[in-house]
Amino acid sequence: MNKRKIICERLQRQRLTAPLEDSHDIEAYKQLFQKLQPIAPVFNSRPGEAPKLVRRTVFNDTFLAEDLRKKQLLVKGRFQGGRIGYVLEEDLDLYSAIFRKPIQKTTMLKEAVSSMIQQSGGISKEQLKEELPFKAREITAALKRLQEAFLVYESQVDTDWNTGWFDFKTEWPEVKLQEDTVPAAAEMLLRFLDAAVFATLDQMKSWTQLKRKTIQSALTVLMEREAIIKIEVEELGEGFIQKKDLQLTDEEIPQSVFMLDKSDFLVRADLDKLKEQFKGKEVLQYLLIDGEFKGAVLGHWRIGPHDIEDIVLCLGEEETETRKEEIISAVRAGYSVETSCILRFNGEQIC
Repeated sequence: MNKRKIICERLQRQRLTAPLEDSHDIEAYKQLFQKLQPIAPVFNSRPGEAPKLVRRTVFNDTFLAEDLRKKQLLVKGRFQGGRIGYVLEEDLDLYSAIFRKPIQKTTMLKEAVSSMIQQSGGISKEQLKEELPFKAREITAALKRLQEAFLVYESQVDTDWNTGWFDFKTEWPEVKLQEDTVPAAAEMLLRFLDAAVFATLDQMKSWTQLKRKTIQSALTVLMEREAIIKIEVEELGEGFIQKKDLQLTDEEIPQSVFMLDKSDFLVRADLDKLKEQFKGKEVLQYLLIDGEFKGAVLGHWRIGPHDIEDIVLCLGEEETETRKEEIISAVRAGYSVETSCILRFNGEQIC
């Protein structure tokens, strides 16, 4: 097993090198979504935006994701350390079991909010503010905490900010909130490895935001089942791979550049390392070059159009120059020339 095999297979499975082409093939879309979930809306997008399989479809999947969300086939919740994300309705049982943060100590505020939601059969945040004698920010904080515990459910059917809040148990009676998260975490990590192909313990911790002890217990379950093994891969370190993936074919890594935001599956798995690598820099997005993160797009994010301060690269001088247009083209896929000026390229002023 070597790095080249892993990267080639990863790019294929993530559909970066072979993106989905048919916007009417809902099953193919759901299968890819299932492999990469929980999926968050694009980082720094408007509240209420639907999730997207960025760079993994040739078509704009916004409308497809919005339609699935409207039909409640994609369900909004708080996963991976309390972050907003979406999972398939059929997998809500699994992911709620893993990421639920039980409320250890209730308060009058939480009880009042929960009771009002149950009694009303569904209510907006604005109505809660009108009905309850608490400050708006306190109600918002209580809703967030109840949502993390999977006690309430936020019905997000479009980009409207004034969403409906419902009692989770009433809306999803078939979902059982389990106490033992290890079996569920084991199933999720198996899916994670199917998409990542190979991953270190640190990458799993970065992506899941679970306690290291929980991850290690889940990995032990998978190793005892002989579903995965621990291996050492040159340049990647010690990590885990599915047993069935030990016979990957040897291929050349395709030349490619993808700009990925901070909510992306691959970015989340390497985010702890990326934060250290680009420490002190204001990163807008990261650049996956030939399957590895070797650059970042810098600038100050604004709600409206904003310029790119610099495109910084971890490439040799010759490769940086020969691939300049290719890299700029990948950045332009997300920042149009009409709205954003690229001021510098690897420190050199160009605008």
